[in-house]
Amino acid sequence: MKDDGLGPVIQTPEALILRIAQSRDRQAYAQLFARFAPKLKAFVMGQGMTAAEAEDLAQDVLLKVWRKAEMFDPSKATAVTWIYSIARNLRIDAARKAKRVRELPEDLWQSEPARAADQVLSDAQSAQSLTGLIATLPEEQKTILRMSFYEDLSHGDIAKALALPLGTVKSRLRLAMTRLKAAMAALVPGDRV
Repeated sequence: MKDDGLGPVIQTPEALILRIAQSRDRQAYAQLFARFAPKLKAFVMGQGMTAAEAEDLAQDVLLKVWRKAEMFDPSKATAVTWIYSIARNLRIDAARKAKRVRELPEDLWQSEPARAADQVLSDAQSAQSLTGLIATLPEEQKTILRMSFYEDLSHGDIAKALALPLGTVKSRLRLAMTRLKAAMAALVPGDRV
């Protein structure tokens, strides 16, 4: 972010990665890290990782972004897609490693109690259900939801990017969240979301 006297200028993830690739800009990396670390952690926790595992994986993803920034090609994918692809690949690697470790004798790998199987299944089903429910939203709500939560853009930035009034962005996001909450509540009778 640069301060031009009119307030901070928000840079796109693509611009931040370019600054990292060209000059190993630590400030750009810090901005990218602050923007994506919590989102990546939530993303992999939704796939069944514990909070500690998810935090480690998010840090590994962003370290890989630092090391391989010059490999990012904006003509092939957005920065968000590229970063989440790295997360997905590292998540698959972690699952494979965990499987290999569990194939060892039990006393070599079991140091802490595993989460209950029904809780793991419930978490996985909730993440899958939420993904399915998001897919049912109208396109304009999905777009704003993605920009807000996955690209970490402010409501004002979304409004500028989509050439919409700020109130429309807020209304569509609120409507999407209300629909998702109601749909999730309907999937879990007797539970409040």
